[in-house]
Amino acid sequence: MESINVVRSLAALAQPVRLQVFRALVVAGQSGMTPGTMAEGLAIPANTLSFHLKELAHAGLVTQERASRNIIYRAAYDHMNALLGYLTQNCCQGAACSAEPATASCHC
Repeated sequence: MESINVVRSLAALAQPVRLQVFRALVVAGQSGMTPGTMAEGLAIPANTLSFHLKELAHAGLVTQERASRNIIYRAAYDHMNALLGYLTQNCCQGAACSAEPATASCHC
């Protein structure tokens, strides 16, 4: 992962509502959620949610897919795992890492 993508992703998550939305999408898993479901469940106005979803998509943290008349948003697990890998890449100061590689990634 390139550093510009890391910065963009971390900047997107450094806002409380976007972090809340992203975490809700991670919990939802591969089924994802519609904006209406998110707005209702998170008590976020639709126009505010739309803005934050756009920012998360721009950062590569969420994907969107049209399903009939709805748009389904999902957490981008590959991107999230790449970000976690980048952040923990040198966690043991160059020594062999005692942590299992799977601990820093999600396999949903």
